[in-house]
Amino acid sequence: MAQCVMSSVAGVRASVPVPRSTRVSQPRKLNGPRVVTARAITQTVAETPNANAALYDQFKALLVDYEFSYKIGDRVSGKVFHCDSKGAWVDIGAKAAALCPAEESSLADVRNAAAVFDVGEEYEFEIIKDDDGDGSLTLSIRKIQLEAAWDRCRDQQANDEAVNSMVLSVNRGGLLVEVEHLRGFVPQSHIAVRVTNREDLVGQLIPVKFLEVDEEKNRLVMSNRLATDMVSGEGLGVGDVVTGVVQAVKPYGAFVDVGGVSGLLHISQISHDRIVAVENVLAPGDELKVLILSKDADRSRLSLSTKKLEPSPGDMLRNPALVFEKAEEMGRLFRERVAAAEAAAQAEEGAGSEMAGMAPVKAESTDDKEA
Repeated sequence: MAQCVMSSVAGVRASVPVPRSTRVSQPRKLNGPRVVTARAITQTVAETPNANAALYDQFKALLVDYEFSYKIGDRVSGKVFHCDSKGAWVDIGAKAAALCPAEESSLADVRNAAAVFDVGEEYEFEIIKDDDGDGSLTLSIRKIQLEAAWDRCRDQQANDEAVNSMVLSVNRGGLLVEVEHLRGFVPQSHIAVRVTNREDLVGQLIPVKFLEVDEEKNRLVMSNRLATDMVSGEGLGVGDVVTGVVQAVKPYGAFVDVGGVSGLLHISQISHDRIVAVENVLAPGDELKVLILSKDADRSRLSLSTKKLEPSPGDMLRNPALVFEKAEEMGRLFRERVAAAEAAAQAEEGAGSEMAGMAPVKAESTDDKEA
């Protein structure tokens, strides 16, 4: 294209068109970010939350796999790492330390957890209270010990054992005593101890036997009289057949009064046949003949049996009158079998002792012969 020159004398202004290719363009101002830049920012902002969310989901999944779920009543093991005025702080693997309060540290009267626990040692606890809001659970050893104490009392009742009890107080109805750290009651009619002033019994140990053990009702009734009716053996020997009267029926057997002494007829010693419920066979007031199976004066125990008196297995269920009639005869046979077994055992022991006392004969040496 031809160039054109325009001139003027005053205030001459020249305009020289130049080729399009030689023009210098000024930077263009943008009201907003460039499209490409905006797109890149949008993508970056969108990708970051998604990636983090995925990581969080994976982390939560790992927590679920390794998180322990606890509920009230669970038994857990934990290590005591600190004791203070509140109790013992325990690591059980939860998200926060658990607390065993001082009053839950033992069935005994304990006011300081440090007197019960050794820091660094592991113990078994039961969870008695859920998360308190800070993630801390409440634990108890007392509840575990309480359950074990009731179990021991039931076993001692089933075995008709006499145990020592501490007299805590006296009232018009009887004595308040403590056994296995449980409080029980000895009725007035079951106190055999003779003292001028019963207040003197407070703080003393007296033997008792269990009359009633009811954990649900928190009821423990005992007898001092039955525990002091020692089985002296006067007219009573193992293998003897005596007449007795059923005093009480329990799920594990029946208590039978034999000449003023209470003996236990265990459910396993009533008959050779299986018995589902003792009350289906015996009732309080029933008169029956029993064989004295064993006696223990030290523990105030007298074990009885009608099973050994059955002419045929199951007669106590089918024909108890026959057992009553044949009792003396079956008792005599029982004593004969026991005597024969004891004699055989003694003979075997004697033979063993005789063999042990026999020394081997030494062979004479050549020197002895020459001498």
